[in-house]
Amino acid sequence: MRNKLSNAICATLLMASFSTAAQSKDVLTFLRDVVSPETGIGAREAGTEQEQQTADYVKAQFTRMGLDVEVHDFKHPILKEKDKFLLSRNIIAEKKGKSEKVLVLGAHFDSTGSKRGSHGAMDNGAGLSVLLAVAEQLSKLDSLPYTVRFVAFGAEEIGKVGSRQYLTMLNDKPGEIERLKGMINLDTVAGGDKLYVHSAHTTPYKCGGDNSRYSSETWMRQAVLSASQKTLGMEQAHQIHPPFPGYPEGVTGEWSDHEPFACYGVPIAYIETTNFAINGKHGFDGYSQSTDPGLWDCFDKENVTACDREKEKKWGMIWHSGSDQLELLMGLFGDRVTDQLNANVKVLVSFFSEPDKFIKQ
Repeated sequence: MRNKLSNAICATLLMASFSTAAQSKDVLTFLRDVVSPETGIGAREAGTEQEQQTADYVKAQFTRMGLDVEVHDFKHPILKEKDKFLLSRNIIAEKKGKSEKVLVLGAHFDSTGSKRGSHGAMDNGAGLSVLLAVAEQLSKLDSLPYTVRFVAFGAEEIGKVGSRQYLTMLNDKPGEIERLKGMINLDTVAGGDKLYVHSAHTTPYKCGGDNSRYSSETWMRQAVLSASQKTLGMEQAHQIHPPFPGYPEGVTGEWSDHEPFACYGVPIAYIETTNFAINGKHGFDGYSQSTDPGLWDCFDKENVTACDREKEKKWGMIWHSGSDQLELLMGLFGDRVTDQLNANVKVLVSFFSEPDKFIKQ
């Protein structure tokens, strides 16, 4: 019954995409279409029918916007089942610019934690919805300085398979990697307490054993930060996280789709929402995303940590958990989720419209 219901919902969403070709969608509509289990698709584990439905939905949206669309199918070994493969895909759309140089905006569309109740609203329906909303607005512009490529990645949650496969494909085409000027990754961009933008770690990622091309340049991060400060104002703008053990100021780990881009020498910026002021399970590492008491067994406001660090189970985390449901998050945070989504869209449209105002190399 669940699969039949999902098929019916997906068919309805796709039909609506084309029947309203002249009508734009806002970022919250995109998000509800993807993450709502009642009126949208819901959880989207890698390799499932729901992940495929999401890929079809994204393709339909890009097509409706009049963008050039490409589908990149790939397969990944299922380690526990010999000779069986998980099938997934990346959906790629492009808005041609005056320059052949390409700025990439990426977000994964699969989710994880469905057995724990996750709908994948924050991780990563939010990132995907921002990507689609930015594409919607940029698609209406007559011209852009650089070509902008929108890439919705499949199978991120099982090892960044989609983005790695995508970079491998590009690497096999002479000159394609060199066309990439920079990449912005959107992952968990709403729900956490604060907006941040990061660059790749100063210590190279493992990169499959070859990090000879690795880029930890910070100019993409700084460009997005500058666009945010100009667009939102200093008080509301994205932030650079403070240093904590193992992570200098403003850098991030390899845990999302920016990693293979950095490994291939492409400067990156990674946008997320979390809260580095929280003393979480492993310290001030940003894995605890919010101080909201509803996301803790017991929150010690004075010390910004758990009341009992031995007994705490929730730790203010949203991703991969039953807390990653849109209506639950909007109930906890009110307008914050929508405000963060819209802030990201506003900043990125400003950045891609006039990137050379913000890029300092």
